[in-house]
This record gives sequence, structure tokens and C-alpha cells, in this order.
Amino acid sequence: MMLESRLLKKDLFGEVRLESDGCGRRIVRDASRAALPLRWLANSLMRREARVLAALEGLDGVPGLIRAERNRLEREYLEGAPMHHAKPRDPSYFRHAMQLLRQLHARGVVHNDLAKEPNILVARGGQPAFVDFQLAWHAPGRGRLFCALAYDDLRHLLKHKRSYCPDCLTHRERQILARPSLPSRLWMRTVKPPYLFLTRRVLGWADREGASDRGERR
Repeated sequence: MMLESRLLKKDLFGEVRLESDGCGRRIVRDASRAALPLRWLANSLMRREARVLAALEGLDGVPGLIRAERNRLEREYLEGAPMHHAKPRDPSYFRHAMQLLRQLHARGVVHNDLAKEPNILVARGGQPAFVDFQLAWHAPGRGRLFCALAYDDLRHLLKHKRSYCPDCLTHRERQILARPSLPSRLWMRTVKPPYLFLTRRVLGWADREGASDRGERR
């Protein structure tokens, strides 16, 4: 059985590849290719993603976990186009995306990275799907911090709705957009400026780093 492998992304945290064989296609994260000083962090992020995907097992619109081991994570390949390519303008798309987000939160998971359009797909049949759970958090007991982060998940999704379907925003949704959470305000004032300096000036990353690849691989 011949294995086909295509490199989709390579950075300081390792490689992401699309692998295909007789059993189908899958996405593989390989931390063995990470920069040595950051390999521990790359593995930590993979373990985090594995825990989250296990908690979301069986949920439509989320890639299934295939295998997780040291330096390697395999997950299901999802067909679809990233949001910034597909540009969804059907109100039902965002209604279903909200339902999917509520299902994540009901299972004790916050995504934490829905601000990036490549992490949201328009899948087959025009249905939404979420990918890239490296920064997600599984907190079965939830609590105040969980609720604040879940609120930010919602705000990020509503920002995309405002971009592609602005006339469909409800009064309540506009109120949510106008009121960022405390963690969000703290991030904007304290962490985001040095983060942008590090990622853009030092590492040369962009907000949509690998965006086209993400759309192709998922």
C-alpha cells in the first residue's frame, strides 16, 4: 500500500502533512521536526489538542482523532474551504455555526482560536466545521474563566458574521460585539502588542499564516 505525503506547513513547532493511503486521508502533526528548544511546547500543544478532540468525539463538524503519540498526532481530514475563501453569505450557515459552537461548549471545550478565518470551514453541503484545536481548552467543570473564553468564542464568530452577513445581525448580537470580555481586554492591552511584535517582526508570520494550505488540507 503506497503512502502519499504532502507537506502543508513547516514552522518552529514542526510540520503538518496531508497523508493518503488505501485507508483514506489524514492530517499529521509532526513535532519531531520542531526546533529543539520548542519541541517540548510543540508536544504539549499536541497533547492538548488530543485531549480536546477526544472530548469532541463523534461531533459533526469537528475532525476526529485517529492517533496521538510522542511527537505525532493524526486526525481526520475534513473536506471544505476556509471561510475567507468561501465567503459564506447564507444566514443559515452562521446559524449552524452557532449551534456547533454551543455543542463544543456543552462538552466543556472552548476553541480559543476562532478569530482566524482559516480555522472555520465551509464543508460539504455548506455546513460549518471547526479545525485547529491546538489552543483549545477542555474544562469539564467549566467556571468563570471558561464562560469568559466561551463568550469570546461567540464574539469571534459574530465578527465573521458581521463581515459576511452584516444585515443578519440581531440587536443582541450587536450588543455582544460591543462588549469584549475582561480576558479579551487584558489580552489586547498587555499580551497582544508583544505577541504581534514577536510573530510578525521577529518570526515573520502573518495573521493568515498558511491560510491557503489550511483550506486545502482540511
